[in-house]
Amino acid sequence: MTRKPWLLSTALLLLMAPAFAQQNTQAVHTASIRTAVPKALIKGKVQTSAGAPLAGVSIMLKQSKAGTITDKDGSFSIEAEPGETILVNAIGYEGKALAAQAGTELLIKLVNAYSEMSEIVMVGSRGNARVKTESPVPVDVIQLNSISQNTGRPDLTSQLNISVPSFNYNKQSGADGADAIDFASLRGLGFDHTLVLVNGKRRHLSAFVNQGGTRGRGNSGTDLNAIPEAAIERVEILRDGASAQYGSDAIAGVINIILKKDIKHLNVVTGGSAFYDPKYNSLNAADPSQFYTGKWLDGQTGQLGVSYGLPLGKKNGFINFSGNFYAHGKTFRALPDTNLTTNAKALPVNSWRRAFGDGSVESGGGMVNAELPLTGSTTFYFFGGYNYKRSNVYAWTRNFSSAAARFPTDDQGNLVFVPGIMRTTSDGETFFNPQENVDINDASFAMGFRGAFKKGLLQGYNWDLSNVTGRNDFHFFGHKTFNASLPQPLQTTKNDFDDGGFNFLQNTANLDLNRFYNTVAQGLTVSMGAEFRYEQYKLYAGEPDSYRFGGAYYVSGGDTINKRSGSQGYPGYQPGDEANAHRTTVGGYINLALDLTSKWLLDGAARFENYSDFGFVNTYKLASRYKVADGFNIRGSVSTGFRAPSLQQINFSNTNTTIVNLPGLGPTLRYTKLSPNNSVITQAAGIPKLKQEESVNTSLGFTLKPARNFTLTLDGYLVKVKNRVVITGNFDESIPALAPFLTAYNVSAVNFFSNAVSTTNKGVDVVADYTKKWGGKSLKFLLAGNLQSIKINKINIPSALNDTYAHQQNFYSTREQAFLMASAPKSKVSFSLEYNPGKFTLGSRVTYFGKLTTKGFGYASLPGAAPGGPGGAGISDQGQGWDPYVMTDDGKSVVPEDFIFNGKATTDIYGTYHISKNLKWFVGVDNLFNVHPNISVTPGASRSSWGDSESGGPFDAVQMGFNGLRLFTKLALSL
Repeated sequence: MTRKPWLLSTALLLLMAPAFAQQNTQAVHTASIRTAVPKALIKGKVQTSAGAPLAGVSIMLKQSKAGTITDKDGSFSIEAEPGETILVNAIGYEGKALAAQAGTELLIKLVNAYSEMSEIVMVGSRGNARVKTESPVPVDVIQLNSISQNTGRPDLTSQLNISVPSFNYNKQSGADGADAIDFASLRGLGFDHTLVLVNGKRRHLSAFVNQGGTRGRGNSGTDLNAIPEAAIERVEILRDGASAQYGSDAIAGVINIILKKDIKHLNVVTGGSAFYDPKYNSLNAADPSQFYTGKWLDGQTGQLGVSYGLPLGKKNGFINFSGNFYAHGKTFRALPDTNLTTNAKALPVNSWRRAFGDGSVESGGGMVNAELPLTGSTTFYFFGGYNYKRSNVYAWTRNFSSAAARFPTDDQGNLVFVPGIMRTTSDGETFFNPQENVDINDASFAMGFRGAFKKGLLQGYNWDLSNVTGRNDFHFFGHKTFNASLPQPLQTTKNDFDDGGFNFLQNTANLDLNRFYNTVAQGLTVSMGAEFRYEQYKLYAGEPDSYRFGGAYYVSGGDTINKRSGSQGYPGYQPGDEANAHRTTVGGYINLALDLTSKWLLDGAARFENYSDFGFVNTYKLASRYKVADGFNIRGSVSTGFRAPSLQQINFSNTNTTIVNLPGLGPTLRYTKLSPNNSVITQAAGIPKLKQEESVNTSLGFTLKPARNFTLTLDGYLVKVKNRVVITGNFDESIPALAPFLTAYNVSAVNFFSNAVSTTNKGVDVVADYTKKWGGKSLKFLLAGNLQSIKINKINIPSALNDTYAHQQNFYSTREQAFLMASAPKSKVSFSLEYNPGKFTLGSRVTYFGKLTTKGFGYASLPGAAPGGPGGAGISDQGQGWDPYVMTDDGKSVVPEDFIFNGKATTDIYGTYHISKNLKWFVGVDNLFNVHPNISVTPGASRSSWGDSESGGPFDAVQMGFNGLRLFTKLALSL
């Protein structure tokens, strides 16, 4: 296995040797016949009209037909006779012809010839950039100011969610750390199947890994919102497997964030937004004392973004500074009618989620991006930044009537009421919701040099040597909560706890080479490179009071009741959870992009990587594009992928509260331990060591441009992933080998990371874009859609747990399978229309989120089903999500406990007014008609299913969100 990468690379290089020889021979021959003609070296840069560099631009001498292309910096150099005509052409831009001038560096600016759909993209090939409709793989280009200013959504992740149909994101509620960070994925795959780049360089992952109560449980991801919006020029999204080109994590695709480069432009954007939901705001509840309440306008958000650039050096260098700050308030949602005496169809008070809604967030950070041309063709560059985020969220509710051991009490179990934390309802219940503060610190810095070899073996090759370091720290704090087991008065007076946390460090060094050969067929781009990556993951314990049992108890009815240990809401990490792990990865790749003819492009890549903990792996990709006619291209690809389990997945461990809906008791809190993969507990349960995920990705589609202002693309895809890493179900004392560990850790159950499932994701992406301009006016139309499905091909149950149906379900239950398949709706379609008559702009956007289904815990068995089997007693009635069934409201039958979220559309409207040349005012409404997802109950069995959903609240965490109508206004200043 270790020989294959080197054999493949050698074979590819040998195949290219004749091409190299042909190019070098022609170069020598050309030089020999032209030495008598005096020539001068002409240098220059090609930019857009806005000053952004243009790569891949054709530079050709009209008389001699000699030519070259611009590099990634837009720079070029070519030998020409003084006065000879230079032709400059780029697809999507108006060409130029100018006379060669020796001794002066030319600055050439090209004007966009038609719509933005002809933008040049950097991702999709490791060589020179291409116009995105000419790319052999689908790439979306999102100009950030075109989406960020016409919506009240305050962060990059939520903005991309309405702009890119295959982009998947669910805002969480009641899911601990997942409430504080917003991961996203592509094409319904895992968060860790999408690689994020910044300026083409690998971005580090978050230290956080999703647990129970979330979508994508068992996955980590990249926090896109840690990058200030003000720093971003555009976002490129490669919707295709690219592991062979970019490395591990690129199974679903690549998101490349391009930072601003402009100078002497001050850009300031400030604004605010708020939700107005008169129906489900908890102030509208039949009895507001049963819930936490805020204001009628809640989720109030204020934001400020600033960017400014300065010239650097004397050769068109720059340094751009940017910063963002935003604050987002809480929202509270509840059903309006819980009065069972006046409405037979009403649902009971949601006593387990009295503070359902979004948490609050404060976030601020800055970014710098700079380039400094040095001598010759060499350029020094660097970029990086820091972001801080603090979130405050409410955990699930503690009610004294059912959980006295979680409250401060005296020795007889009498409540010690703590004002400011506890509340009392109109019917006498005392409750509190623990609060969780999460502090996230994120920092990164990249630097490098790039240039071109002017002589030697690598003459003509562009090179790029870089190093990127990134670190993410995720720290939990308990706030306004208790460790009820501490001795008095501490169990009453100590209300803040350091719960510990974790951090992740990644350092990536790269050397990349590429060269364009215009003498091989219609052009060949050779790209190759090497990478060394170091990763470190640390988990650190909280203070002892955040997790310890302090010895407190009370006596009730003659029984001694031990108080519950640890900080309520989120018990602290214990010394036994601590981890300090690291690994290294060495890799190399080669990418050949050959224009066989003027119509046919063939792009192939191969990559090898050696992980210090998983060994060697090879990945491959072949992509092609054929121009059937002017404006009509067919494209397709096939690739293999690989993802090693992250250090987070291998080493994470904690004890947490989970909610189980028990017959006769309703939603019940219990402690569950997530055991790391290398633990003796994991081995005792028979869970094997984690291994790598492997994938095969195929796609086929076309691009159509029948007119200069209309583009249509359609791409189908099929992605098969083997051995996906997920979190198993909860195992209790029914596994005899686990019983002593459960007692030792004072938990009711334990779960694990495992390569549990193999899946197939398939779907179709379609994008249609039309822009009409006339007399200073414009009309823009955009239709973008994704149709998809997810199938579980196999569940990899370890032999030790494959003895009974109960253990099979316990390993990966029907409920867990449903959540995996609900990673993305079956369809997502966005339609946008924007009219600009000059002084102002009017726009609307309708986004349709398709149907998805999840499942509850279940506590009824199917009549006639065999006990211990599917639907039978001991399975479906255990409140574990094993083939879950519930009793219908009329008590006459049982039905599958399905939560069905039907397809629904939200409508956004916005307007822009140009107050002056430099100042714009934006105003609008997101979700104009206050549309909400379906209530999280099973049709026909609402009473028995109420509270069984993943969030435990009236709504689940689906892509369309649940907060309702949002009002917003913004001002944008550009000087």
